[in-house]
Amino acid sequence: MEALCGLCPHQCRLKEGGLGFCGARQNQGGRIVDRYYGLLSALALDPIEKKPLRHYYPGQFILSAGFYGCNFRCPFCQNHGISQLAGRGEPPSGLPLSPEELCEKAVEQGSFGIAYTYSEPLIHYEYLLDCAREARRRGLKNVLVTNGCLTQGPAEKLLPWIDAANVDLKSFNPDFYREELKGDLETVKNFIRLAWDKIHLEVTTLIIPGKNDGADEVFRLSGFLASLSPRIPLHLSAYFPRYHYTLPPTSRQSLFRLTREARKNLAFVHPGNI
Repeated sequence: MEALCGLCPHQCRLKEGGLGFCGARQNQGGRIVDRYYGLLSALALDPIEKKPLRHYYPGQFILSAGFYGCNFRCPFCQNHGISQLAGRGEPPSGLPLSPEELCEKAVEQGSFGIAYTYSEPLIHYEYLLDCAREARRRGLKNVLVTNGCLTQGPAEKLLPWIDAANVDLKSFNPDFYREELKGDLETVKNFIRLAWDKIHLEVTTLIIPGKNDGADEVFRLSGFLASLSPRIPLHLSAYFPRYHYTLPPTSRQSLFRLTREARKNLAFVHPGNI
């Protein structure tokens, strides 16, 4: 029996046993399920600034839970070993943790919350919701590090359980999103619109030479954020060659020039990864 996954713009129609574009969602008995439910790729206590979040619990450490799979195909992905698993057969070995066990780990390590990160957490929607509810019950904060490519209905159901997020706004060019990333810019922009006044929100853009480093694009991107609130922090992060990309690293001069451009619209713009 065919089933539709409506979680993201790919809208995968899957036959029995079929895997979605993300490699994590599967048709099992006519239902779309997360075949990696509760299987983590990593667990680490990180400084909150690493997410990056500069304006949320600064100086604190947070338990970071990593995942497998992604609904993007970024050719510069720094975590491609865990994100690009579509079509690789059986799930990898990982760390199995129930939502209750994950929250208990956070309490044991003295973390103020849990960050869902490293690979794309939104494709593990059911696990994310279960963890977020259990964490909220225990007084823990829920922090999302995401590409933001989630359709509106699921986003509206999830956001009340999230306290803070860093969303990757990888470009302000819809063609770049569609052709390079296999994603959808408008869906990400809508997620940001839904989130900005409900949770603590920060945004990251990886500056890639010759791809998204034009002053006009950064000005428009920062202007979009400023139209919601000029106090949304923006992180402009330097690119280094990774995965399929061999372009030269972002220069400090370019990063600082674009930081000045974005500061024409936003109060908080942070150059990073330098």
